Amino acid sequence: MKTLRPAFTLIEILISVLILSTSIVYILKIYGQNHEQVVYITQRNAHALEDSLFLSKDVLRYHKEEKSAYDLIEREMKIDDFESRKILKNIKRTIFIPNPITLAPEEEGDESPAATINEIKLKGDYASTYFRFDLQSF
Repeated sequence: MKTLRPAFTLIEILISVLILSTSIVYILKIYGQNHEQVVYITQRNAHALEDSLFLSKDVLRYHKEEKSAYDLIEREMKIDDFESRKILKNIKRTIFIPNPITLAPEEEGDESPAATINEIKLKGDYASTYFRFDLQSF
């Protein structure tokens, strides 16, 4: 006569289901957080590309002013396409330029270069800070 093999009890099955469901909930929570970070980083990178339109030498003139990308690049480029012009006019940032920092050689005979550092802060959906270095002498 064959003996029956013991099966899992109801309590063992419920505990295994509880462990699996807790693990799945934790994994979904991590996935949700990662998804939000991926979306943020993607949008941030898109804005960083747009920020490059604001980093010309002319940007140092506009302290505490809101300007469009078209305002800054119209002197350097002629844009005939109305659709492109419209897109550039919709890309806006508030520009903040703090006082420049001047680096000078410590001693008169020192051959170190002198430089001016300008900080450029672009305020918008994703605020950014950039630095412009101008070397005066080498």
